[in-house]
Amino acid sequence: MLEIGPLREQDRERWEVLARGYKAFYQTEISDEEYELTWWRLLAAEEVHGIGARHEGRLVGIAHFLFHANVWSAGACYLQDLFVDEAARGLGVARRLIAHVAELTRARGLPRLYWNTKQDNATARALYDKVARFKGFVVYQHGLD
Repeated sequence: MLEIGPLREQDRERWEVLARGYKAFYQTEISDEEYELTWWRLLAAEEVHGIGARHEGRLVGIAHFLFHANVWSAGACYLQDLFVDEAARGLGVARRLIAHVAELTRARGLPRLYWNTKQDNATARALYDKVARFKGFVVYQHGLD
C-alpha cells in the first residue's frame, strides 16, 4: 500500500536520509543547518511545500515544490526535488508523487507544472517522457556570488 500526503513531524529523520540522497545524486553539498532550515520551511508550507510517499508506513519518497506567479498565466508549480529510496524504486512512487503535485496544482487553478532534471538522468527521463512533455528547453544558471 502506497500513501501520499504532506510531510509530518515524525518524518524528520527519514526525510533527511532521502533529502541527503537527492543532494548526493546531484553532487550538491549543503550544511546541516540548511537541512534543518529547509525541514521547518517545508513543514510550515507557506512558500515551499513537501509531500512524502509512505510504503507500509515508511517514508520512501519525497517531493518538494513551490507555486509561483507567471507573467503569461495564472501561475505555475515548480517541482524542485523528487527522490525515491532505491529500495522502493519500481513501485510507482515517483509517478504517484508527480500525480499528487499535479492534483494540488490543478486545485489551485494553475495551468502548469514543470521540473528540471539532468540531461543524462536516463532512468528518471524514461518516466518523465511518459507523464510529461519535453519541450526542448535548456536551463542556464548565472552565479550571483
